[in-house]
Amino acid sequence: MKFSKIVLIVGLLFFQLNFAQEKADLILKKALTEAKTQNKNVLLMFHASWCKWCHVMEKNMNLPETKPVFNKELITAYVDVLETGDKKKLENPGGEELMNKYKGKDAGLPFWLILNPKGKVLADSFNDKKENLGCPSTAEEVEVFAAKLKKSSGMSDKELQIVKEAFMKKN
Repeated sequence: MKFSKIVLIVGLLFFQLNFAQEKADLILKKALTEAKTQNKNVLLMFHASWCKWCHVMEKNMNLPETKPVFNKELITAYVDVLETGDKKKLENPGGEELMNKYKGKDAGLPFWLILNPKGKVLADSFNDKKENLGCPSTAEEVEVFAAKLKKSSGMSDKELQIVKEAFMKKN
């Protein structure tokens, strides 16, 4: 009887560990390593399950016309933050601390950064007024986003145009 209880407890422990969310710093470390190997930069996105604009941003980045552009130039990594209630378990441990490190504490979601493989910030989601662009949707926001992508990735003008057109579509 004791042996079966031990097996059950050990089994539950492994089950729980198997489904625990990955730590935010490990997500970033893996992305930076992959970026270094592939000679790309990292697009680090902070998002949450309840965030409509986070879903729109991801959808726009994963369209058939935009996904190859983003994948060619950037390693994209997602960190789940600011979940509530029963969704709290979706958060990546240390995610809020990582977001705060990059001045995203009160920015809102989605909050994103583009980092070089050494972890240096090349661009962030703040506009000139220090407001979070989040998911760009207006013509002005899309232009700022495209300018940040141009500055921090190897996207060509043609690729940037594809991204701009995708983000300007009404969602």
